[in-house]
Amino acid sequence: MILDQIIFSKKTQSKGFEEVRVSEKPLRSVIKALSWRLIGTLDTLVVSYILTGEIALATSIASIDFLTKLVLYFFHERIWNKIKWGK
Repeated sequence: MILDQIIFSKKTQSKGFEEVRVSEKPLRSVIKALSWRLIGTLDTLVVSYILTGEIALATSIASIDFLTKLVLYFFHERIWNKIKWGK
């Protein structure tokens, strides 16, 4: 299944007798994206509440922000993971 390949894919290079990981697993990118989005969403919630004074509106803004930026961050990480520069 395609989702299994995305989540559990491994890329390694042989270097003598040992294998060296050249790419992190996509699942790691998902966990990193989730943890970062939780921090970012709390920030968005607080700022939205300060600006609007309405918790319902602030929660709506933070929820939309969480979902869209989670997806964007995941693909951003996966693209950067393919770039060899700086590794």
